[in-house]
Amino acid sequence: MSRLVEKIDPAKLPVHVAIIMDGNGRWAKKKGLPRSRGHLAGVEAVRRIVEICGQIPIKYLTLYTLSIENWKRPKSEINSLLKLLYETTRSELSELIKNNVRLIATGQLEELPFSRRKAILHAIEKTSKNNGLVLNLALNYGGRTEILEAVKKVSQEFKANRIRLKDIDEKLFSRYLFTHPLPDPDLLIRTSGEYRLSNFLLWQTSYTELFITNTLWPDFSKKEFLQIILDYQKRERRFGRL
Repeated sequence: MSRLVEKIDPAKLPVHVAIIMDGNGRWAKKKGLPRSRGHLAGVEAVRRIVEICGQIPIKYLTLYTLSIENWKRPKSEINSLLKLLYETTRSELSELIKNNVRLIATGQLEELPFSRRKAILHAIEKTSKNNGLVLNLALNYGGRTEILEAVKKVSQEFKANRIRLKDIDEKLFSRYLFTHPLPDPDLLIRTSGEYRLSNFLLWQTSYTELFITNTLWPDFSKKEFLQIILDYQKRERRFGRL
């Protein structure tokens, strides 16, 4: 793996990597295990990728942790996911601080159960002075909801005469998104071989490079992540230009 790291051009690193962590349930099913074991194995993959991102280093890493649509799953699975999130946040806090990782969250956190939300906000506060990797958890997040909420906020600002119609452009609109002030992702990785965005960062990914891997999230390794980074560095990003 050290050889892969040596091949990476630090000048061509993506500033912001986003990942749709898909395949926990299928991983568990293949092994004859309950879905909760798949989510637990997915936490180990998160640890691996956070570690390698800090080493390269990547500046921002956004993980699609809990979508608005996930609430449609069985209540038992949702409770298991929230409990795992709570326990992982508490148990990993010391490691985040030790490794200079700053934790933030994107989404409608106010709708999470109080005890779960409190643990996340505590970790965010405790890591707020760290200046290494920014780990952004997309929690209770949905891209369409984010855009609609931004439209409402811009409309309110316009109605209150705090902005003019001619002031509204992409730069201004982006300031009202959940992800502000993060830069748009340079690279979006989706595991498990599904070819869709699943309502994730719909505004922000207009010119993001996409990489789909058939690997299920619990099996996603540092080596494969580095190989994807090398693939990204070979691409020519034109942003509509010739």
